Amino acid sequence: MKNSIISKLIVIKHRYKEIENDLNKIKIINNKNIYKKLSKEYYKLGEIVNYFLIWEKIQKDIKVIKSFLSDDEMFDLAKEELKKNYSYIKIIENKIKLLLIPNCREDIFNCFIEIRAATGGNEAAIFAKELFKMYYKYVELYNWNIKFISICNSDLNGYKEIIFKVIGKGAYGRLKFESGGHRVQRVPATESQGRIHTSTCTVAVMPESSNNEILKINSNDIKVDSYRSSGAGGQHVNTTDSAVRVTHLPTGITVECQDERSQHKNKAKALSVLYARINAIKIAKLRANRDATRRSLLGTGDRSDRNRTYNFHHGRVTDHRINLTLYQLNEIMSGKLDLLIEPILLKYNSDKFVD
Repeated sequence: MKNSIISKLIVIKHRYKEIENDLNKIKIINNKNIYKKLSKEYYKLGEIVNYFLIWEKIQKDIKVIKSFLSDDEMFDLAKEELKKNYSYIKIIENKIKLLLIPNCREDIFNCFIEIRAATGGNEAAIFAKELFKMYYKYVELYNWNIKFISICNSDLNGYKEIIFKVIGKGAYGRLKFESGGHRVQRVPATESQGRIHTSTCTVAVMPESSNNEILKINSNDIKVDSYRSSGAGGQHVNTTDSAVRVTHLPTGITVECQDERSQHKNKAKALSVLYARINAIKIAKLRANRDATRRSLLGTGDRSDRNRTYNFHHGRVTDHRINLTLYQLNEIMSGKLDLLIEPILLKYNSDKFVD
């Protein structure tokens, strides 16, 4: 780890101890505003300090283990222990770097995720549903929540399209690089001759707009249409004009929602997605100006970008943006997405670390 990062961590540890002492002072305890502010900072620094303490301990262990390398009888054992410690300290250093990354303002927001079946017909729709399950399990690992906005089923129990909201602090910051093309290579269940097919889904991740941003959108620029819902839904389908289509006239962006029986609820859901899409366009424009180098490395996050290939035959996942291949397909599809997300975040933010 760079000396400049170590120096920064020492300052953080000192500040952490300083806040710890302050939080025990009566005059601080009696001042609710200051106590709340310091508690928030203390909590934020705590995770960084804990990892730094682990890092310091491993460094001491490595120094001790190296002293045994001169002993012929202990050489092999010491060499093996060094290998384990070097591997472990690398993991800890990456955790520290992730925690030191300054968040973009929108990173702490909830986010909307849209998954659409693209090339591949029914197989793409089946994979779209599997991608949703992967994100659902990832959300569970973080104790976040999911709210469904819209689901369009396919003939073979897949999803032609699904839109949902991930509710949890930092959700957008963790998931924003999922935007793009996700390609699957495998033998589809519908394939009778055992041939491997390639299908594609697109994913779009958008931060939920804050109330302040929503107020900036002129209500005169939004057109709302109601119509009778269609598809599964029992006796309430086609009896009332509960389905809603909202259109942002300047951009032509359209969102439809018919999942709720209430027109009011469908309108609220559709508007929330519409605001997120408009906000995502604004963010993309800002990012185009300030992040040209990193965008050329990782792609724009547009649906046209090819992010990953999931090869089921070989049990591997490849992220083409950073040339990372992992033979851990089952783990990743089971929600352990940080195996892919954290290397991307580190690569994308590598120029933010002090030299």
